[in-house]
Amino acid sequence: MRNFDFTPFYRSSVGFDRMFDLLDSATSETVNQSYPPYNIEKTGDDSYRIAVAVAGFTQDELDVEVHNNTLKISGQKQNRDGEGEYLHRGIATRNFERKFELADHVIVDGAGVENGLLYVDLVREVPEALKPRKIEIAKRVKQKLINA
Repeated sequence: MRNFDFTPFYRSSVGFDRMFDLLDSATSETVNQSYPPYNIEKTGDDSYRIAVAVAGFTQDELDVEVHNNTLKISGQKQNRDGEGEYLHRGIATRNFERKFELADHVIVDGAGVENGLLYVDLVREVPEALKPRKIEIAKRVKQKLINA
């Protein structure tokens, strides 16, 4: 994989720091990070759902938090003393941490566990001030006469 140097862009642009940081972190992450598997689906015009396979984890062993537009999902498996002897252990129950960068104005609407999947619902809530608005065009504009 190629490593890109974004330093020249920092010198010639203003206000794009966050975008270059995202590109830099995306190119530096390991490609082999595949545990746990997950899906991202679009459930509406402004709503999304992340489903993470968390088989073997209880609700108390999972954590979902948001900080500075970064969604972090982690699982800490508690030690279980007295577990039986395994002849084959195919269900991975190792600790994990998965991070997702959220776009501006995307918030977490809720999270829940069902059938071995952790669902995290996301919604984009654009403030009224940033939404497009219709400007009424008057039929006739009156001109002010200036008496000199």
